Amino acid sequence: MLFYMNREVKCVIDSRSDLGEGPLWSHSRQRLYWLDIDKGFVHSFDPLSGENVSIQTGQKIGAVVPRSKQAGGGLVLAGEKGFCLLDENTGGLENIIDPEAENKDTRFNDGKCDPAGRFWAGTMSCSRTKGAANLWCLDTDYTVSKRVSGVTVSNGITWSRDEKSMYYIDSSEFAVVVFDYEKESGEIANPRPAAVVPQGLGKPDGMCIDEDGMLWIALFRGGAVSRWDPRKGELMELLEIPCRYVTSCAFGGKNLDTLYVTTSRGPADEAELARYPLSGGLFSVNSGVGGVPFYEFGG
Repeated sequence: MLFYMNREVKCVIDSRSDLGEGPLWSHSRQRLYWLDIDKGFVHSFDPLSGENVSIQTGQKIGAVVPRSKQAGGGLVLAGEKGFCLLDENTGGLENIIDPEAENKDTRFNDGKCDPAGRFWAGTMSCSRTKGAANLWCLDTDYTVSKRVSGVTVSNGITWSRDEKSMYYIDSSEFAVVVFDYEKESGEIANPRPAAVVPQGLGKPDGMCIDEDGMLWIALFRGGAVSRWDPRKGELMELLEIPCRYVTSCAFGGKNLDTLYVTTSRGPADEAELARYPLSGGLFSVNSGVGGVPFYEFGG
């Protein structure tokens, strides 16, 4: 049965981000990484001290993941210029590869690491040309391969707790697709619907998974985060956020029981900003359920 969660939502940073996105909790560093895509900022937030460190990259960044200490540390980004490494101390960028360098209509938009430490990130068509974008995988040896083609707006991605399934969102399709996933090889197969999002709820955007195997999906233009049972395709709960343009969500905190939610200031007009003055902020809520740790890049 669907119902709205009665939980206090707090604005932890009134950042007024043009396009807040990509939250990801680093368990090893105890920090939340998140983005303002349009302004090119990579943010790092410490909830204990309240410190938020911002690095200006000079390009639109669609996804950020921590690189494991064993692999050299730092961050790996997927942005306008493809995959690159970011030195958090100097802000220096080192390009890896741009698999869509010849396509001027696409940019990287969202991504995460899989259980084997590969970085999966997808592109989106800036003109919203149907099927013009793709989902890519950067392996730990720095080779890159196209895994899903014919995408329009690549968005949320996550893996099941048993590491046998991968969930993926192309926002233009208003659905979550589940693939069979093989950890050792990284191969995916047998795509099929896991959940269909009614268009009246908003566009499905960023996504994460909780300890019960339920999917949490941000609803862009819907002013909420939704919780789904992917085994049944059922919408279970809605969590209202004081911003119409909700972009993504991630479990974080010491016990992984705080849900962080990013939002966008654009494309709100003056009337919407008057109604939702915290638009573009970073929010948190005690979700009542725990999340699972995010994976780090292993290359």
